[in-house]
Amino acid sequence: MTGRIIRGYKALLAEAEAVVETLEVGAAVALHGDPGTVFVDIRDIRELEREGRIPGAVHAPRGMLEFWIDPESPYFKPVFGEDKRFVFFCAAGWRSALATRAVQEMGLAPVAHVGGGFSAWREAGGPVELPGSAPKQAAASIG
Repeated sequence: MTGRIIRGYKALLAEAEAVVETLEVGAAVALHGDPGTVFVDIRDIRELEREGRIPGAVHAPRGMLEFWIDPESPYFKPVFGEDKRFVFFCAAGWRSALATRAVQEMGLAPVAHVGGGFSAWREAGGPVELPGSAPKQAAASIG
């Protein structure tokens, strides 16, 4: 075995982007505060502590996402059972594109992700809670 992969991350991203809805950052910022929309931050807790967060966003670490979405999982989070639109984001839009594809394949709908991620959100002037300006969220249980 040579250890070579057969599809790299660029191919995976292109495949995901072809089948998921990508929101331009301006459209995403305009949705902030909409009671029918849940923003889902899939970044690692250390990223939130370092960079800040979008106010009101649900933190669902990428490594736990599928478990938190599946009602049959012991880690299911009720927010994912609500009749809402879920908008996923990460730092730059790569992980969230892949995550959105995964949850879409699981049947969660409607879903989208923020193109450019939290970095683009911050650059566009979207609201941000800076580290230390809000109570810290407890780290997720590892499953």
